[in-house]
Amino acid sequence: MKKLLAILAITGIMTFGFSTFTVAQDAADADTTTVDAQADTSTVSEPAPEPAASTITVDESAVVEEEAPESFQQIIKTKFIEGGVEWMGPVLVCLIIGLAIAIERIITLNMATTNTKKLLAKVEDALATGGVEGAKEVTKNTRGPVASIFTQGLMRMSEGIEMVEKSIISYGSVEMGRLERGLVWVSLFIALAPMLGFTGTVIGMISAFDAIEAAGDISPQIVANGIKTALLTTVAGLFVGIILQVFYNYLVSKIDGLVNQMEDASITLVDMLVKHNLSK
Repeated sequence: MKKLLAILAITGIMTFGFSTFTVAQDAADADTTTVDAQADTSTVSEPAPEPAASTITVDESAVVEEEAPESFQQIIKTKFIEGGVEWMGPVLVCLIIGLAIAIERIITLNMATTNTKKLLAKVEDALATGGVEGAKEVTKNTRGPVASIFTQGLMRMSEGIEMVEKSIISYGSVEMGRLERGLVWVSLFIALAPMLGFTGTVIGMISAFDAIEAAGDISPQIVANGIKTALLTTVAGLFVGIILQVFYNYLVSKIDGLVNQMEDASITLVDMLVKHNLSK
């Protein structure tokens, strides 16, 4: 189930990202074709001479049309193309894979969340009525890392309380490792995306100076275009790092909360087992 959710998340995000890039590229090509067609038409056709004696009055409000402002999505597409596919593409891949892993971890951690108070109440009632075997049935039928730790501890009950505590501590480390699985990749993309952006900026600046050297003149247009294209990769890398950092901090806080629940519930379980032995 977890692998299926991860695959669906990765597929959906990658499909959206590449479709956005394709639409943006098509829009840029269409704009270029339109501009070329208009240029050819203006070159071929000549305006007809106006009569000298007549005066034509034109309503400017009817001719001048206000251009609709670009949407946020269109602006992103334009900036993506201006930044260059060779560097904006890897940054986009970091965002897609990082978000896919983060979403999969969020779903998994939310599914692993357990109402520990309710579980402890059920275990206590089972110990009072059915003993250790009844408590194991309750924990086996409950999902989540807390219930798994309880099951491991109850399985060692016949060897004494000390073995129960050791089993809980050992298996608790295993469960914590499972909860933290995948975070290292999110952390990698948080560091990798800005570095790719900075690398694209440096290479873009080198290309800008090469263009200045080839032109033999420091033209403001050449300098502005080169620097603008170079800095777009840095902005994209920083945005990706910020977005993934927010998800990473949420995941870390979620895992810390689950680990605290595991520790508190484990201590309560040991107290219950001690009380159960004394009552026997």
